[in-house]
Amino acid sequence: MPLSRRDFLLAGTAAGATIGVGVLVPLGFVLADDDDANGATGASLATFPRARVGSVSSLGVGDAQFFDYPYEGTPNVLVKLGERVPGGVGPDNDIVAYSNLCTHMGCPITTYEADSHTLGPCPCHFSSFDLSRDGIVGFGQATQNLARILLEVDGDGIYALGVYRLIYGHADNLAGEDLVVVSEGV
Repeated sequence: MPLSRRDFLLAGTAAGATIGVGVLVPLGFVLADDDDANGATGASLATFPRARVGSVSSLGVGDAQFFDYPYEGTPNVLVKLGERVPGGVGPDNDIVAYSNLCTHMGCPITTYEADSHTLGPCPCHFSSFDLSRDGIVGFGQATQNLARILLEVDGDGIYALGVYRLIYGHADNLAGEDLVVVSEGV
């Protein structure tokens, strides 16, 4: 006898709940066993160096300044866009920083078009990225947003605090290399 639609939905719900409990309960035991000495459980936080990468007073609207972070030789671009953007810092919430390694094949992009907030085109395959829209691909073969450098402003100084998304060529932004606090005197 064929299943009615109601019986099918009930059986599917029961199966989904069983599978969900079968995954979540063991995960809870794993996380509970991962307690550290301070009683914290769960995921660990990445610790990036805090590095001065620029100053608010020396960054004009449309200016692009290049800096290395979190390692020497890992290029990024710092830009004052001139309009408020999500995640922007500074008095006008318009200062952002991104890795300038193209997410398609890692070629460094050194061209910034202030009128359109575009980083690119990439010299290898012509991808470009919109820095006012979280480093999203605007054109080309790249399929992922640029890695965003997390910033804070302290007085006149602009400081890098970490990286959101993977930097091209890294499986882990903190693994395998010694972190270097760069450009403290900027």
